[in-house]
Amino acid sequence: MGIIMDKNFFFPPVKQLLVAGAVLTALGFSNSTIAAEEDTSADAESIVITGSRIRQAQAEGANPVQVLDREYLEQTGMKTVGDILARLPAAGSALNTRFNSSGNFGFPPDGGGIGAGASQVSLRHMNAKRTLVLVDGIRWVNGSSASGVSNSVDLNTIPISMIDRIEILEDGASSIYGSDAIAGVVNVITRKDFDGMEFNAYGGMFDEGDGETSQFDLAFGASGDKHRVFFNVSHYEQEAVDSIERELSALPLPNTGLTRGSSGTPQGRFLFFGQDNDGDGNPDVNNLTINNGVTGMPTYDPNNPGGPNDDFHSFTNNDRYNYAEYNLYVTPSQRTSIFGQADYQLTNSVNFYTKALFNNRKSTNRAAPEPLFLGPDAGTGGLADTVSIHETNPYNPFGMTLDENNLIFIGRRPIEGGPRIFKQNVDTTYVGMGFNGDFIAGDNSFYWDVNYTHGKNEAKQTTYGSYNIRHIKNALGPLADCQALAGCVPLNIFGGQGNGSGTITQDMLDYIQPVLTDQSENVIDTISANITGDLFEMPAGYASFAAGIESREYRGFYQPDALVVAGNSNGVPSSPTSGSYEVDEYYTEFRVPLLANMSAAEELTLTLAARNSDYSTFGSETTTKFGVLWRITDSFMLRGSSSEGFRAPSIGELFVSDSRFDEPLTDHCSNYVVGTPVGDNCAALGVPDTYEQVNSQISVITGGNPQLAAETSDSSTLGFVYSPEWNVDWINTLDFKGTYYKHELKDAIEPQNAQLKIDECVADITSPFCDDIDRTAGGTIRAIDNRLVNIGSIETSGYDITVNYTSPQYDWGMLDVSWVNTFVDEYVENGRDLAGREENNTGIPEWKSRLAMGWKYENLSFNWTIRHVDSLTESCSDFLNGTPDSLTALGLCSNPNTADESLSTNELDSRTYSDFQFSYFPELEGMDMELTVGVNNAFNAHPPACYSCSLNGYDPSVYDPEGSFSYLSVKMKF
Repeated sequence: MGIIMDKNFFFPPVKQLLVAGAVLTALGFSNSTIAAEEDTSADAESIVITGSRIRQAQAEGANPVQVLDREYLEQTGMKTVGDILARLPAAGSALNTRFNSSGNFGFPPDGGGIGAGASQVSLRHMNAKRTLVLVDGIRWVNGSSASGVSNSVDLNTIPISMIDRIEILEDGASSIYGSDAIAGVVNVITRKDFDGMEFNAYGGMFDEGDGETSQFDLAFGASGDKHRVFFNVSHYEQEAVDSIERELSALPLPNTGLTRGSSGTPQGRFLFFGQDNDGDGNPDVNNLTINNGVTGMPTYDPNNPGGPNDDFHSFTNNDRYNYAEYNLYVTPSQRTSIFGQADYQLTNSVNFYTKALFNNRKSTNRAAPEPLFLGPDAGTGGLADTVSIHETNPYNPFGMTLDENNLIFIGRRPIEGGPRIFKQNVDTTYVGMGFNGDFIAGDNSFYWDVNYTHGKNEAKQTTYGSYNIRHIKNALGPLADCQALAGCVPLNIFGGQGNGSGTITQDMLDYIQPVLTDQSENVIDTISANITGDLFEMPAGYASFAAGIESREYRGFYQPDALVVAGNSNGVPSSPTSGSYEVDEYYTEFRVPLLANMSAAEELTLTLAARNSDYSTFGSETTTKFGVLWRITDSFMLRGSSSEGFRAPSIGELFVSDSRFDEPLTDHCSNYVVGTPVGDNCAALGVPDTYEQVNSQISVITGGNPQLAAETSDSSTLGFVYSPEWNVDWINTLDFKGTYYKHELKDAIEPQNAQLKIDECVADITSPFCDDIDRTAGGTIRAIDNRLVNIGSIETSGYDITVNYTSPQYDWGMLDVSWVNTFVDEYVENGRDLAGREENNTGIPEWKSRLAMGWKYENLSFNWTIRHVDSLTESCSDFLNGTPDSLTALGLCSNPNTADESLSTNELDSRTYSDFQFSYFPELEGMDMELTVGVNNAFNAHPPACYSCSLNGYDPSVYDPEGSFSYLSVKMKF
């Protein structure tokens, strides 16, 4: 059997499928049809488990696979795939709906955008882009959020109500599935064998009375001799939780008051050179803010700025702005989905199947009113750095023009314009169809399938509360120039808030405040054909194989608002991105039985796999995998594998235009001490000794690279499964599993560490990193050049230990216990071991554990799940190091070397969470009903304070949010 593929194979794909199916139907082979490739129904003689495409008679094969069945999904009390997977001990930090970032920080260097409202999964802490997500064994479309071209699947596009189970391969699998399967594979298996109608209703909230969450879904299906049909419709809604309502998130950083607040305040911060009042022959630096309670135009005393005769005072950290009160602790989201699938037996040996999904997500992020940072040291790298305040501006209290000759920096928070609100509207469509079946050749059975899938994820983001910086420049410039421009209204950023009404009127806002719309899209088209079966009989059994071909096309774009593209937006700048590429692949896999039914070798099986992938962007890549399964006895099995992997650069990584990411960084030249080694180096870099870092966020310029090569990896596993017959009264089953894993990633696509560039340059002014750092004349870092390159490396290893127990059926019920543990021995990224550390909103605990205990008795069940997260350590470096307000000085961090603030660390203590669930199954005629009540984080374990995390004072990718979450659900099946 062979298929020749060329450029025309994609177009039209449906026609190709129909032709292939007709040919196979015409062959008329007589044998019973095996449904879809992923079918594991009880009537199937052999099954396909994630990690291999060869059908086999046993579920526990050579690959470590964890299966989350529908009962497990319901026991979590959660209604999103991302939240459920995040609790797995093997899962690392990944995006979820507790991240309230939507462009206010800028755009990550991978071109994937912020992912606002999305949820992802990252196995082995290796980033979501290195975990492959499949649905029924086929690649799912990557997500969009209208801020970039994502390289990862948004799990919120997969409604939980359509899922039968989730299979998780905790091993590299590029030779089986291709790119991205470096850390593992998540394969979502949909519901197929379903008869009747089922209705589910779910509702819950935090103990604070907020964060209300609800879901309603309706499913029905039918099956007959030749057909199966399943249909599902669901609606999910999660309400917002305000950051101000939680202890850790009520301030920019916990326990620090306003010291880490913004210098962009409603009262304004004005740094400029005034008169030489101290008589040193140089103009004095005025660092002023307007007094509270001032109404109208404030007065300014040039002879004694901030003195008793004017309305200003010297700016201090106590004047900083608490932007946290506008943020969201949990972002609101609504999702509505419709899913359906059907298969029909055309002949005894050929089956046709089709499936379709539409999913709509509406989500919102919110941030404090967008600050206006103006002047040469604003550090935006854009038009805002050139804004001046002309003396003819009718609201200018200083009686002179503030421009590049005397202006340093102005920060003004225009709360009159309201908070920044980012609204996402995301549509996901998916269509799949194909034929599958079986035939007999000689004495052997063969199973085949040929299919086509199309997935599209398109997003629109509307932003409110941003500003047109060109109009602001016009409105603060010469009055005559403003009056000559249509619609221009002079702007008053002086005067503070006074009586609360503010100084920026609605007419002013109408001129400077636009509504922005950004769009993005991801599309994937896939055609594949596969065949598997036995080849020949060997002394130990049949040698079997699987082989196939696959062709995919990826397309994507990101189109920011025209105002942003023109450089006239006050927010973070970005440019359009678009691109596409194609890949043609073929693979083969063999399963060779070497020994069977022998002493110390009930089974010894060798598995081999290879896959070649030819990309239109960078060329060809071949990966291989070698595995061994040694079943020493019926109850004890050893297994191991060694595999090669790769990840192709994504559309965003290849083609994203230059954009900006405002990263929280510390500039060690701020307030440097003259005569010290650091001071001497900063002076040599041209930084004046008067320089002070006014903003903790520094602009990092990011961009794609069309010359990127693929990432490559080597992975290995070694494990055991011990499942004996105990012959003990209190044991029905007691199983043990253990797996050692190791991944080595080379040529990782990433930028270099921006903080490292600053540190190295300040320590050694001859460092090449200094060439990437652009400073203003006043010392402020304007931007850091940090584009993507194949420079990274990751080496990680650890082991999983699982214990499963079930008791016999007693008069008082039955117990089952599952204890799953993951231990991280090392996680070395670019030479630094990050195991046990918290960094860049990502934590890598050295131990994560989940202990689930269940009791069932007649029509009652009770489940108690204990989740444990080990402690983490973070660096406490921040832009106030070396001052009385530093984290070390405040007693929030410890420092073994007081001479070097950068050595300060904070311990994020371990956390243990308890989840309880109670279910009742009433006996009703003609209907199965289940009533469930539960509470997650029952004892309200608060997350530990994190001082390096961007928002809300904790890491939401590692820890539960503050507050217990209670829920109630009702399920009825007719």
